[in-house]
Amino acid sequence: MLPFKRKYLAAALAGIMLAGAAPAFAADPSQAELLKELRRLSERMEKLEARNIELEKKAQTSPAKGDAELAQRIKTLEEHNAKMEAALESDRPSEKDPEVISRLKDIEIRALSMQKQARTIESLEGITAGASLTMVAQSANKSAVAPANASSALNYRGDVSVTLPGGSIGNAEGKIFTQFRLGQGNGLALNNTLTSTPNTTAFQLTNPDDSTAMLAQAWYQLDVPLPLGGHKPNSREHLEVNLGKIDPFVFFDQNSAADDESAKFLNNAFVHNPLLDSGGDAGVDAYGFTPGVRIAYHNDTGKPEWWLASLGVFGAGSGAGYNRTFSSPFVIGQLEFGRKFLGGLDGTYRLYAWRNGQSTPYRNEFDTAIERHSGWGASIDQRVGDSTTLFGRYGKSLSGNVRFDQVLTLGAEFGGNYWSRSADSIGVALGWLHASKDFRANSATLDADADGNPDFGYMATGDEQLAEIYYRLRLNKNLNLTPDFQLIRQPGGDKTASTAKVIGLRAKASF
Repeated sequence: MLPFKRKYLAAALAGIMLAGAAPAFAADPSQAELLKELRRLSERMEKLEARNIELEKKAQTSPAKGDAELAQRIKTLEEHNAKMEAALESDRPSEKDPEVISRLKDIEIRALSMQKQARTIESLEGITAGASLTMVAQSANKSAVAPANASSALNYRGDVSVTLPGGSIGNAEGKIFTQFRLGQGNGLALNNTLTSTPNTTAFQLTNPDDSTAMLAQAWYQLDVPLPLGGHKPNSREHLEVNLGKIDPFVFFDQNSAADDESAKFLNNAFVHNPLLDSGGDAGVDAYGFTPGVRIAYHNDTGKPEWWLASLGVFGAGSGAGYNRTFSSPFVIGQLEFGRKFLGGLDGTYRLYAWRNGQSTPYRNEFDTAIERHSGWGASIDQRVGDSTTLFGRYGKSLSGNVRFDQVLTLGAEFGGNYWSRSADSIGVALGWLHASKDFRANSATLDADADGNPDFGYMATGDEQLAEIYYRLRLNKNLNLTPDFQLIRQPGGDKTASTAKVIGLRAKASF
C-alpha cells in the first residue's frame, strides 16, 4: 500500500489528467484556478500525512503498553492462585479464604456428610425390627377356676424382634433372626382343662416379680436358589436352611386365620394343633422354644400355585434345655400347598407328621417316665370371600399315652369390610378334643408319683368342647383392642365339671 503522501499526490495528478481529458465543449480553466486547486490538495495531503505519522507512532507504542497491562493481569492472577493454593492446604473453612474456596469447602463438607449418611443407610440396609406389647385381662366363673386361685387375672407380654443380614455364600443369601420376650402373669388357672390355658399370651419367668427379658429365638437362615449356579433372578426353586433356637410353630402347623394369640384367638387349642402344643408332643421348653435345625424345599415353578416340603429336628424334653439336645429329638415333616380356588382366592393346605422321643405319659407333671409319641395332623386356611377366611385343624395320635387322641378345630375370620370397618375383624371358632380310651380308664386312679393321691382325681367320660369369639377393633395403626369370650364345656372330659365361661379384653400396641 502507498504511503499516505504518495497516495494523495497520485490522486492529484490523476485529477489533472482527468481535467485535461475533459470533453472539448467544457470551458478551459485558468492557470490560477488550477494552481489554487493544487495548493488546496497539497494542504489536505499534508494534513493527512501528519495524521498518518501520528497513527504510526501510536501503532508503535501500543504493543508495549498492551504488554504491560497483560503482565499486570498475569501477576494479579498468580497472586490470586497463590492465595487459593494456600487456602486449600487446610480442610477447615476460614474467614480469610477466597470466596470461591469458601464455597468449594462448603460443597465438600456437604458431599462428605451425604456420603456418611449413604454409608449409614447402606450399613442398615436389610435390617428390620419390630416390637409389640400385649396386655390381657380375663375373668371366669368361680366354679371353673382351680381351688385357691383367683377368678380373674391380668398379664402382659412384650416382644422385640430384629432381623439382620447374614451375608452371602455365592448366590445364597443369609439372615439372622433374634427375638426377645418378657412378661408377667400366668393367666387364669382353670380346673383340669385339656386345652392347658385360655390365654396363650401368658408369659412369666420363674420369679413372679421378675420381668427380665429372655432370648426367645436366635436362628440363622440361608436361602439357596436352585439350580445351583443358575441365574438367581430366574430361580423358581430354593432351599431354606434354619439353625438355632427356634419356635417350631413358626415353620410348622401355621395358619393365616388362627396362629397369633396376640391378635386373633387366645385359647391355646385354636392357636396351634392341641396335640402338639397343649398335649405336649412338641417337646419344647416351658416357654415354647427349643434348639433345632430345619431344611425346606420351596417350588414356585407353577405360579401362582406353589408347594413346599420341610423337615425339622428339634430338642425335646431335657434336650429343649440344651441337655442331650439331639438324643431322641422331636422330628416333624410337613407338606404345604398353595392353591387358588373360588375365582382366584388364596388357600393353603398343610399335612404333617411327627415323632417325639421324650414325651411324658398323659403330660402328667407328677410322672417322670419317658416314652415315644407320634401322630399326624392337618392345617388349612382358605379365603371364600374378599374378607372371609375359613380355617380348620385336625390331629390324631398314633402312639403313646395321651390325654386326648383326636382333635378338630374349625372357625372363620370376617374382615370389617362388611360393616365399613376394613381394619376390624371378627373371629369365631369351635373345638372338639376327644379323650383317649386309656385316659378315660386311668384318669380317676392314676398316681404316677405314688404319693397316695390321684394325679387327676376325676373320671374322664366325655369330650372337651370349646368355643371362642372375638372382635378386634383397630383404634389406630399401632393399637388394637379386642373383647373376647370363651366357653369350655366338659373341661378335661369331665361331664360333671361346670362349664367354664371366660370373658376377656386384650390390648396390643405394635411398632
